[in-house]
This record gives sequence, structure tokens and C-alpha cells, in this order.
Amino acid sequence: MHKLSAFCSILLCSAALYAQDFGGWQMPEIKMEYSHKFADINYAGDGEVFHNLDVYLPKVEKDSYPVVVHIYGSAWFSNNSKGMADLGTIVQALLDAGYAVVTPNHRSSADAKFPAQINDIKAVIRWVRANAAQYKFDTSFIATSGFSSGGHLSSLTATSGGVKELEGNVGGNLEFSSSVNAACDWSGPIDMFRMNCDEPRKWGNTPEEALVGHDYAPEYEKDFKAISPVSYIDADDPPVIVFHGKVDNVVPFCQGVELYDELTKAGVESELHLVDEGGHGFNMYAKENLDAMVSFLNKARNK
Repeated sequence: MHKLSAFCSILLCSAALYAQDFGGWQMPEIKMEYSHKFADINYAGDGEVFHNLDVYLPKVEKDSYPVVVHIYGSAWFSNNSKGMADLGTIVQALLDAGYAVVTPNHRSSADAKFPAQINDIKAVIRWVRANAAQYKFDTSFIATSGFSSGGHLSSLTATSGGVKELEGNVGGNLEFSSSVNAACDWSGPIDMFRMNCDEPRKWGNTPEEALVGHDYAPEYEKDFKAISPVSYIDADDPPVIVFHGKVDNVVPFCQGVELYDELTKAGVESELHLVDEGGHGFNMYAKENLDAMVSFLNKARNK
């Protein structure tokens, strides 16, 4: 089955699911605990829905909060899913740990081709720094997190700090850095040439080809390398924690293993958490993993 077909099956099934332990496509009416929510803020100044974000502040009020930008999964097909960005699991765990959480929309692969999506996320990071005082952000620590394609964008943000070709100018604020201090990857694709692990890559009607804007051919290899977070790894990258399910039938867990291995080879602090019964979002958000995420971010922040 093509990855696109598998993703669509998950999307259809998720419409009937309300369980708190399902990631990426939770129903929007999730009960959450926070002190303040700022909804539908346009970070690009263009009024487009795909450039809106929400801000959540922890229930325990303080003068300022470290920040995590959490990105929804959609195989890059959705431009308006911030209301289903793992709110009852990852986001709530971060809020409970004292982090402000920003959940942005971004352009879909139908709206614009890569690098539009990473341009948007980097714009969000700059927006956080530019608006720190208004929203009580402590910009000494900003991290990204994401599920599936959101995990891809989270990892790519971390590994591509300073890469001008991916920066863009969405929303301005170009005097501010778009680099982050840590990243969390939940089940994200990170090497588009190894989506079938050790077997030859099966191309044709894939979300990655939709993201790039054309079918794969050898002459386009550089375009698919450009969307792969592993292409940019170097020793200057921030710490990254990786979570992946061993029975994930959409993004195979070899992707998470490869990300961890390549980061480790480069000397980047990294952790890998593989879940024996974890699928693509299913059985991934046990307290053990959420606690590991928080602990990793706290450690990175304390450094």
C-alpha cells in the first residue's frame, strides 16, 4: 500500500476516535487545562487561515514561560489543523510542565510547494521572539515538536538552523533568529529515500512527491534530499529526542532510528524511544513517553 493510501485510511478512521492516546488527529473539543488561550493569531500579517496560530499558557501563571512550538501531522496535506495538534496528550503534558505552547497552521502541499512549509515554521519561531513581551515568552529556550509530517518539520527546523535557502521571509521579523534550542520528533519522516527502510524506495503518488511538486526521477534527486532533515545534520544542531512506534505502517520506525544514528554520529545529543506496540500515533503517548519528552526538554533548557 502506498503511504498516501495508508495515511488516508488513518484520517478516515480518526474521525470516529476520541481517545486521548491517539496523536495527530484528535477531535478538536479536547478538554485542556491552561490559564490563557490566544486563538487565531496571524503570524504572517496576510490574513490567511494557513498562517494562523494559537498560544496556550500554563495553568500555573508565571512572569514568563519557555516555549514549545508543536506542529500537527497531516502528510503536509492540511493547512488548518492546529485545533487537532495532539492537544490532550503532547500539548497538555508540556503545559503541565510549565511550557507555553504555540500550535501553528502552515501551508499545505496543495497551497504551495516546499520550502513553503518550513518557511512558515521558521516564521513562527521568529514571531515568538518578536512578540515575547506580549505573550510572556521566555525566548532563552524555544523548542519544536511535531507528529508525523509535523515531526518532519520539527526535525528540519532543528537541523537546518542558518540554512538561508530554507529561511524565507514570511511575516518579516528577519532580525530575529529562527533557530531552536531543542526538538522532539514523533513518528516523523526524515529521509525520503529510505521510506521503505532497506528495500528500494517505492515512488509514485506519495505525499513527498506532492510536497516537492513532481514525481520522483533521478534528475530530481536533489529536490528530495532538500526536504530530508538528515541532509542538514551537523555538530551545531540542538538536542533532539525521537519517538517512533515499531509497528508504524505509515512512517516505518527505521526513520526514527536513522535520525538518531545520524545525530549521534555528528556528536549531537539525542535520545531514541521505540515503542514495541506503537503505530502511527496509536499507543505512543503513554505517560512514560510524555515524561521522557519533558525531562529531555528540561535537561536541554538547564544546559
